[in-house]
Amino acid sequence: MTKKILSVFLAVLMVFVCAVTAFAAPEKHTLRFSEDGKFKIIHITDIQDDYPMSPVAKQFIKEILRNYQPDLVVLGGDNTVSAKEDKEASIKEMCDIFVESGTYFTQVFGNHDAQQGYDREELFPMYVKYGGEYFLGYDAANVDGSDMTGVGTHNLTVKSSDGTKTAYNLYMFDSNMYVSDENGNELGYDCVNPDQIEWYKHTSAALKAENGGVTVPALAFQHIIVQEAFDQLFYKSPVSLGSAGRDFDGVSYTYLPKLSAIRDGLLFEAPCPGYFNHGQFAAMVETGDVKAIFSGHDHVNDFTVTLDGINITNTAAATMHSYGNDYNRGARLIVLDESDLSTYETSNITYAETALREDSELSKMDGGISKAHASFAIAFGSFLKALVRLLGVFTMLSDKIC
Repeated sequence: MTKKILSVFLAVLMVFVCAVTAFAAPEKHTLRFSEDGKFKIIHITDIQDDYPMSPVAKQFIKEILRNYQPDLVVLGGDNTVSAKEDKEASIKEMCDIFVESGTYFTQVFGNHDAQQGYDREELFPMYVKYGGEYFLGYDAANVDGSDMTGVGTHNLTVKSSDGTKTAYNLYMFDSNMYVSDENGNELGYDCVNPDQIEWYKHTSAALKAENGGVTVPALAFQHIIVQEAFDQLFYKSPVSLGSAGRDFDGVSYTYLPKLSAIRDGLLFEAPCPGYFNHGQFAAMVETGDVKAIFSGHDHVNDFTVTLDGINITNTAAATMHSYGNDYNRGARLIVLDESDLSTYETSNITYAETALREDSELSKMDGGISKAHASFAIAFGSFLKALVRLLGVFTMLSDKIC
């Protein structure tokens, strides 16, 4: 009888320990809603710069931080592509922007971060080192304590304005890099893997238990977009179309877009999700905590589509070094309101709009955008968005008629 009681006690203790460690971040800084009930996040992805960093790109980020005073910045991957001998200095230069401004930040890795001679396991400690107290990222483990697939998957909780409870949760997923077949032939991009999905479900359940059985609402961030976005945006094909379409694991698509599915923003290129789909999005639908998944990776896309109550949003690249365009080049502002956590507000922070501010230095810098070009980019971008909306209406009517 005593052994049975002891076994039950140990089992309960293990459940408690797992519940705590599932969402307990290292003690650095407590994120919380401000006194006015707001929490501001800036998503900056695909900076993808060399070393030294472009002065224009650096100034753009500094102006974003000054103009919006975010509570947290999420770097969305492909942060630096500098050569191996410059990699550590490049990460330090980027971290210095946030440290010097006193801005808390975290990050997820992209597919290009570790292509210059360092593994991501070697890169992550550099963010920890140079980000200091302002870098809130950490590398979570599986529920059993073993190493999780990828590097830097973690979550950050946001306390209520009075500090009495966890009001919101933020997931950072490493969507990994590339996948190959059994012969070593590259199939395409990777995605969030099964053990990461199990960690997510366990973390969500633990937070719910701590919150008196009420689900804690959440947002998710990762570099590579989920495959469901492609399914929402393009029509399927019964057969592979080769280079004229896109193939995933057992599924083929045309490049014929469903413009009516785009709620907001622009689609300049076909998204590049992972080749496999291990059920991340389905798990989020079932769990019911995630309101939106924010990705980068596809530099010139800044659209939103909605499926099963979850927004799938791409943020356009902030890069001045890799490909992009001035119609949507920039970052994304996300504002949570404690009075209504069932939704959120989001908007693009474009390079062009920032340059037109009276207090901006961007148009005065060598290599910066001129005010005339910035004005054109804004006007033409607005025209394209209106055109997409109009074509979307025609597409929707056409689908109904057919």
